[in-house]
Amino acid sequence: MKILLFGHHGQLGSLLADRLPRLGTLATYDQHECDLADPVALRRVIEQERPGIIVNASAYTAVDQAESDAASARRVNADAPAVMAEAAAAQDALLVHYSTDYVFDGQAHTPYTEDSATHPQGVYATTKLAGEQAVAAGCAQHLILRTAWLYSHHGKNFFKTMLRLAEERTELRVVNDQTGSPTYARLVAETTLDMLEQMFEDGRLQTARCGLYHVACGGSATWYEFASHIIRLAGKADRVRVLPIPTSDYPTPAPRPAYSVLSGAKLQRVFGLRLPDWQAGLEQCFADRPNR
Repeated sequence: MKILLFGHHGQLGSLLADRLPRLGTLATYDQHECDLADPVALRRVIEQERPGIIVNASAYTAVDQAESDAASARRVNADAPAVMAEAAAAQDALLVHYSTDYVFDGQAHTPYTEDSATHPQGVYATTKLAGEQAVAAGCAQHLILRTAWLYSHHGKNFFKTMLRLAEERTELRVVNDQTGSPTYARLVAETTLDMLEQMFEDGRLQTARCGLYHVACGGSATWYEFASHIIRLAGKADRVRVLPIPTSDYPTPAPRPAYSVLSGAKLQRVFGLRLPDWQAGLEQCFADRPNR
């Protein structure tokens, strides 16, 4: 099967690019090779490649910058997925699209399910929800995978930032009133592959399994708890203090949900898959350190 991957240089896309070839022939494109903000170019690439599976791991992820660059965020996060959905439907392809816990407003106190009401706050969140809706409306054969608090050894993320700051400072002040599901990106990539393998039986797409799923590590943590665990596993707790602060002490242009823990119950029910708790995921990330 031909697989078309957008965003192969990104944090999640790079991990997918290493794993997707086990399912078939892989063609990859990043933003320089195919500008997702150009619907004509995007449609042309899909028509030329004629994939059986399209995986969209590309997104406008500069959450705060999106507040002053809404047009760019919408073109990549909402308009591009709409084009992909239309092209995928025309070619009878399966479209895999990633979304975010930011589609929720953070007012809940128990894990959000796929049926929970969405109420995005800010431009990034609003455009990501619009992308979800475009995919669901434009292509019946889809997997929309919401994840949260992604980190890995690749790209820009909280995990790498904490390790870098721990080399530069002896004290880290980290927000302690935002709670989510820290998720190792490698686990999302591997779960995606496991899902795709189950989506096809004897070459036939199992359409009953199409839809929206939450793919995130279990348990919950605040950014402060996550940072403290990173510093401890890095062996720097004796030199670096991590101090909890309220969100009000670290204002940002875009609002963040105060609570955005994602339930993985549907993923386990339909696919029999379950990501480990976030602590185990973080330990695995440390075990995967390059050049150890």
